[in-house]
Amino acid sequence: MYEALSLISKIHEKGNRFIIEQLEQSGAGGLVPSHGDILAVLYSSGASTMKEIANRIHRTKPTVTVLVDKLEKMGYLKREKSEEDSRKTLISLTRKGEQFKPVFEDISVKLNKMLYKNLKPEEAVKLDRILKKMV
Repeated sequence: MYEALSLISKIHEKGNRFIIEQLEQSGAGGLVPSHGDILAVLYSSGASTMKEIANRIHRTKPTVTVLVDKLEKMGYLKREKSEEDSRKTLISLTRKGEQFKPVFEDISVKLNKMLYKNLKPEEAVKLDRILKKMV
């Protein structure tokens, strides 16, 4: 019997618990793992529209809106009208959001160390390749 979905679910749950613990220890309680996807997009691509964020993180626009609303209320993000097209609203990082980047990166490094600690480098590469193929 194949167990991939059950095992992936357990890994996901363990990873989320780890992230929440790290966020609380860093003083960023209130943030949740799903906020990380949005922050990662903005850290790598800069200001983006809701549609661009939704496409990059494979979530619906309504889901992204809820997450962005929370991050905006917490002071990590802001909304601004695009200078090129006033019909578009861009989501960008605030100073607080930018200052959080080192913490975000530190948690990401620790999470990857935890997840891959029992794998050889070639096994980690193969695992990533297989999971991408499954997705």
